[in-house]
Amino acid sequence: MDSADSIPEAAWSMLDMLAQVPAWAWAIIGIVAAFGIIVLLYILLCLIVSTPRAPRQSEKQYITIEASGAASPAQPLPCWYDNHVALKEMARQKQIPAEEAFQITDAEVFMSLVVPAYNEEERLSGMLEEAVEYLEEQYGHHGTKSKSSSNGSLQASGRQGDPRRGWEIILVSDGSKDKTVETALHFAKTHQLSKPPPTPKGPWNGSPKPTVIQPGTIRVVQLEQNRGKGGAVTHGMRHARGSYVVFADADGASKFSDLGKLVTGCEKNKDKEGRAVGVGSRAHMVGTEAVVKRSILRNTLMRAFHLLIWTLTTHRTSLIRDTQCGFKLFTRPSLPYIIPYMHSEGWIFDVEMLMLAESADIPMVEVPIGWKEVKGSKLNVIKDSLGMAFGLALLRIGWGVGVYRRD
Repeated sequence: MDSADSIPEAAWSMLDMLAQVPAWAWAIIGIVAAFGIIVLLYILLCLIVSTPRAPRQSEKQYITIEASGAASPAQPLPCWYDNHVALKEMARQKQIPAEEAFQITDAEVFMSLVVPAYNEEERLSGMLEEAVEYLEEQYGHHGTKSKSSSNGSLQASGRQGDPRRGWEIILVSDGSKDKTVETALHFAKTHQLSKPPPTPKGPWNGSPKPTVIQPGTIRVVQLEQNRGKGGAVTHGMRHARGSYVVFADADGASKFSDLGKLVTGCEKNKDKEGRAVGVGSRAHMVGTEAVVKRSILRNTLMRAFHLLIWTLTTHRTSLIRDTQCGFKLFTRPSLPYIIPYMHSEGWIFDVEMLMLAESADIPMVEVPIGWKEVKGSKLNVIKDSLGMAFGLALLRIGWGVGVYRRD
């Protein structure tokens, strides 16, 4: 039997009808179908891209150690971000010029350090020791009176007479299940009251010197649920009071005393509005023992990820040789152009910060810093590398097609 004879007559009739459809009709059908597919893909993208949850009330509070050595009750965090949201709304209603929405509240201290921490009770004390030793030596008050505090001894509580004095640490416990919070508070208490205070060793300080800190300099914020490193950093930076804001990993892998290099880099490169971003970089370490000792798999994935960044990111961001180092510094005027528009809460958040800085034409300077491998990393090399690659692709598409936008 001829195979054509096995085809039903109705099928032939249908083919005849389709053959009679004019070309212009097929073109319209194709355009409508393509448009429908694009709409469906856009909706799917909106569903899967990262949308940060709003902070809960308890997460907008902090605890610290008072002068008596007791833990304070929960206190509201100052929040320049809330003021920014209010200004943006006023600009939308034409009550103020659009550029005024990017004004930021005055700094109260010179340097804010944001430390994201998830189950870091083992590594935290050494990192904090290195941080407070440097911060107090470089930016401590050393007798400088406070402008806005009625109690001159509580130097961390108000704007300082010397604009280059005063510091704070905002430790953001990212839903930790261990004693991260207790470890931070114990560190603050012993460094306020003990004579001399203890000197836990970190990755870099072979012979730390005792450092006494002022009450209120270490503020502990507790997120009710884990948000990821990017979410914890963004949350902390919304509440920073410093003229400069730096974030650093809780493991102390970055040499904290290199913070001065980042400050110098920002001050040399900031624009007329005072905006700049300093990017701590380990790129100069390629080929050194610290990198060579890593596994072949980790080094291969690192190179592949750098290639992906070069391919998918915007021009100036792609030229930064190390986007993932957890040691970046921001001038205060740059914050309203970056922090309110953050979406990524995972490992890839650094790239989004840099792309936002680039889109706002904020100067970025890459600065070589010291860095060493520290045991206890929570990075799953294969899983998190794939996650970062997927997150980077979503990030680029989200901003590229308008799912993410500034307004």
